[in-house]
Amino acid sequence: MRELTAKDRERLLAHFLSLGDDDRLLRFGQVVPDHVIENYVGMIDFARDTVFGVFDDALALVGVGHLAYLPAESKARTAEFGVSVLERSRGKGIGTQLFERAAMHSRNTHVTTLYMYCLARNTKMMHIAKKAGMRIEYAYGSADAYLTLAPADQTSIVTEMLQEQAAVFDYAIKRQAQRTTQIIEAIMPSDALA
Repeated sequence: MRELTAKDRERLLAHFLSLGDDDRLLRFGQVVPDHVIENYVGMIDFARDTVFGVFDDALALVGVGHLAYLPAESKARTAEFGVSVLERSRGKGIGTQLFERAAMHSRNTHVTTLYMYCLARNTKMMHIAKKAGMRIEYAYGSADAYLTLAPADQTSIVTEMLQEQAAVFDYAIKRQAQRTTQIIEAIMPSDALA
């Protein structure tokens, strides 16, 4: 899983547009049409927010964690976390890994509280929140979850740096494998590969 940039905006859009109605409801709190998703992706400020992505072997974005920084109140700093994982990639711990990466990054950027909003029926998010020890408040079918974060230390900083380096390396290997496959397919007739 690596940190995404504005160059990944088209992949983000493809990821969110591939979510079905129920997944859109769970991710955004309501079933949103394509043009709302297009606006959402277009408005992501990569200089302010942090977005993490998990890619499959074909370099499709199968999991996204969006960390949006809320306006600071005195020394308290809060970030809101939202996550989506494509149906074909669920059950592999991707959502939990995205949450853990976002929590680590939040610590290292002086966030004191990590916040999640979701529908109370979103069992996957509720599981992640409970597993992380978040304080959960329920009201009218939705849930607000809060996690107080420890300040950054050398371990958290080095751990995040190593995780990002490993993610960039993993992505580069997948990209090179994809390019190699494309070259082989281009020079070899398709019937010779069968």
